[in-house]
Amino acid sequence: MSNINLIDSFQEFKDFKNIDRPTVISVLEEVFRSMLRKKYGTDENCDVIVNPDNGDLEIWRTRKVMEDGFSEDDDLEIELAEAKTIDPDLEVGDDHIEQITLESFGRRAILAARQTLVSKVLELEKDEIFKKYKDRVGEIVTGEVYQVWKKETLVLDDEGNELMMPKTEQIPADYFKKGDSVRAVISKVDMVNATPKIIISRIAPEFLQRLFEIEVPEIFDGLITIKKIVREPGERAKVAVESYDDRIDPVGACVGMKGSRIHGIVRELKNENIDVINFTNNISLYIQRALSPAKITSIKLDDVTKHASVYLKPDQVSLAIGRGGHNIKLAGKLTGYEIDVYREAGEEDEDVDIEEFSDEIDSWIIDELKAIGCDTAKSVLALSVDELVKRTDLEEETIKEVIAILQSEFE
Repeated sequence: MSNINLIDSFQEFKDFKNIDRPTVISVLEEVFRSMLRKKYGTDENCDVIVNPDNGDLEIWRTRKVMEDGFSEDDDLEIELAEAKTIDPDLEVGDDHIEQITLESFGRRAILAARQTLVSKVLELEKDEIFKKYKDRVGEIVTGEVYQVWKKETLVLDDEGNELMMPKTEQIPADYFKKGDSVRAVISKVDMVNATPKIIISRIAPEFLQRLFEIEVPEIFDGLITIKKIVREPGERAKVAVESYDDRIDPVGACVGMKGSRIHGIVRELKNENIDVINFTNNISLYIQRALSPAKITSIKLDDVTKHASVYLKPDQVSLAIGRGGHNIKLAGKLTGYEIDVYREAGEEDEDVDIEEFSDEIDSWIIDELKAIGCDTAKSVLALSVDELVKRTDLEEETIKEVIAILQSEFE
C-alpha cells in the first residue's frame, strides 16, 4: 500500500473529545516511531510524514548502500547486491529509500499500537479536561442530569464531560430527574487515580454571586461590588453590596423594579429568602442593616471581642432571630460579630430575666433559650411549644416543663 490512512485504521479517533487533531497526530507519530524502534532497532533513519487534514501517514526508511560484505549494521546499511534487487540503478554510497507499509509490522504489533494510541490519547484527554476545568473554578456551568443516586448526581456538560454534584452541594429543596437542565458553580477540580473529578455546587456563595452577575448588569460591569455573601442554602441569604458611583443605589439595582431582577435568582435557589444590604464601614449601622427586617433600638459593641449586644422592642425580637435562628446567624457571619439580642421591657411590662430561674432550670437549657433571643420569661411564653422545639435542640417534654415553671411565676 502507498500510504496508511490513520482515520480508517484507528476508528477510535472519532470518539475523542477535547483533543485537537494536531495533538492526536503527534501522538500517532510517536506511536509509529516506537513501532519502528522495536522492529528495526532505531528510528533515526526513518521519516514519518503525517497529513493532519486527512489522516494519511507515510513512513520512509533510508539506508546507506555498502559494498557486499562491508555492512556492519543492517538497520542503517544495505549491501549492494540486495539493493540492486530492489533498484538496479543504485551504487555504493547511494541512499536506499524504501516505504514502510502498515502490513509489514504484523497484526500483533498493529493491535498493540492501537491500544497504546487509545491509552495515550485518553490520558491526554483527561489532562485537557482537568486543565480546562481547573481554570474555571468559580464559574457557572449548565449541564444535563444524566443519573441520580442517593448521595450524588451525575451531570453532563455540553461536551459530555462528567460533573459530580454531591447531595451535600445541593439545596435541600432540589429534586432532579434524568434529562433535567441544571445550573451550578464549579467548586472543586481534582485528579483522582489519573481521572479528573469535577465537583459542582449549588450551595456555594459563589453560585449566588454568579447569579447576581448574570441578572444585574451593574455588578457585571463593576459599578456595584459584592462585598460578602453568606447563605443558609434554601432558607436565607444576605448579600452586602457597595456602589462606587453615588448616583447608583446598589440595593435598588440588585432588587430591580418591583423585584424583577432578584425574582429569577430566588426561583433558581428554590425560594431562598435573599436580603440585599448596603455595605458600610460603620459597624453599628452595618449590624442594624444585617439584622433587617428587625428594627433595633440600640447597640453596644465590644470591638476587642467582636461582640455586639443588640436591644430591641419585644415585637422585634422574633424578626431579628428569624425562623430557625437563620437571620441572626447570618447577620453574625456577614458582619464578623457575635450578636446577642436583648428585649427592652417597657415600664408597664412586668417580666422576669430567665437567669432568675437558674435554681429550677438547668443552665444549659437557659443557654439554649437565650441563644434564640428568649432571655426573659415572657419571651419564652410568647412562643408555642412547636416553635421552641424547632428553634432549639430541646426535647418537647423539657420545653413543657420549662413553660410550666415560667407560667407559675405569673399566676
